Amino acid sequence: MEPAPGRGPHGGCEVSRHQGTDEAATPPNQDAGRLSRRGFLGGVGVAGAVGAGVGAAVAAGGASGSDAARSDPAQAAQVEFYGPHQAGITTPSQDRLAFAAFDVVTDDRAGLRDLLRDWTAAGVAMTRGMLVPGDSTTPTSVPADTGEAMGVAASALTVTVGFGPSLFDDRFGLAALRPSALVPLPALPGDALQPSRTGGDLAVQACAHDPQVAFHAIRNLTRIGDGAVRLRWTQLGFGRTSTTSVQQATPRNLMGFKDGTRNLKGEDAAAMARHVWVDDDQPWMRGGTYLVARRIRMLIEKWDGEPLAEQEEVFGRRKDSGAPLTGAREFDPPRMEARGRDGAPVIPADAHIRLASPEGNGGTSILRRGFSYTDGLDEAGLLDAGLFFVSFQRDPRQFVTLQRRLGAHDALTEYIKHTASGVWACPPGLPDGSRSWADHLFA
Repeated sequence: MEPAPGRGPHGGCEVSRHQGTDEAATPPNQDAGRLSRRGFLGGVGVAGAVGAGVGAAVAAGGASGSDAARSDPAQAAQVEFYGPHQAGITTPSQDRLAFAAFDVVTDDRAGLRDLLRDWTAAGVAMTRGMLVPGDSTTPTSVPADTGEAMGVAASALTVTVGFGPSLFDDRFGLAALRPSALVPLPALPGDALQPSRTGGDLAVQACAHDPQVAFHAIRNLTRIGDGAVRLRWTQLGFGRTSTTSVQQATPRNLMGFKDGTRNLKGEDAAAMARHVWVDDDQPWMRGGTYLVARRIRMLIEKWDGEPLAEQEEVFGRRKDSGAPLTGAREFDPPRMEARGRDGAPVIPADAHIRLASPEGNGGTSILRRGFSYTDGLDEAGLLDAGLFFVSFQRDPRQFVTLQRRLGAHDALTEYIKHTASGVWACPPGLPDGSRSWADHLFA
């Protein structure tokens, strides 16, 4: 049973990171500074770490963010961590992303297990607007939390974890648990992948409405994992480029077009069961999903020099309204069979919406959850910006099917290139505080 608001799993008082206190707190372990953070959390356990450590860690916390939270409901919002599926998949897409892929650098099976337990405890706390469990009050000890989110509310933070194909090798005795669908993505048309930005044993997607909250989550999980994992690559994202809920209006990507008009919606349980949630050959993955991430650079300067009519033919939609070229409103169904006076298709044969449509791909659909990104300039002085594409599907081959067709025929490929890639198995959610992400692999 979930604890009452403001109470820890064991009934201990929890203090939110955006609530101040005038009372000095007694640290749960005066010698915590002499222990590794993972050792401390591992000894307490998931429920114990959240209940026992957070109050002490936050009591010395700092300025109140309650005024900001009251004035902006999005900042005050909390997304439930526990449930049948991990949060951050069908959750209405937030505005900011911090994504990280990790390599496991220990060969200690128990060390990996403890890391996943500690990450769970930290994820629970941070999504509730609290600091990472542990001692953050003793002047001579290293704080358990980096502190940049003090005074900031939960901001609808979600933390979603995934396991890469490379995790299931001989290092940890997990080979027999690898789902048959979890294999590295094949070479795909349009790939210009950078090896340093590809793959990873573990992946974490942190989404929030506040960029500092999302970054704080990745930063602290990285610190907790020191000695067990090493960052392989990261990506920050701003401005969602997909609509994952009927509550949301369709956003625009950096090419100026509405993005995600026909995306799956989290409220459609039948579509989620058909296209997103796994009924796998591995029992531990049932109710999970597969995450595909692709960093898609847009050749911004080239695109910005194209006439409006050319841009609209590339997408098959009007730039202002988002309507298909065969319609008047955004959500009008595109009529792929429509012909112009010259006999040519109104929606060109190489238009993005034609090639990506479920109707043209045997009904294949995926849940897209991408973000825009910008990473400064390249060596030629051109903008390095585009789309950090994220999708969830019940089998990675759904993505492969779509990308093979798009990469070979889509007019959009003239203006983009895929520079980073990875696939991870995201296990189902956890029922309550007695379980952790480690239980999926180390039951």
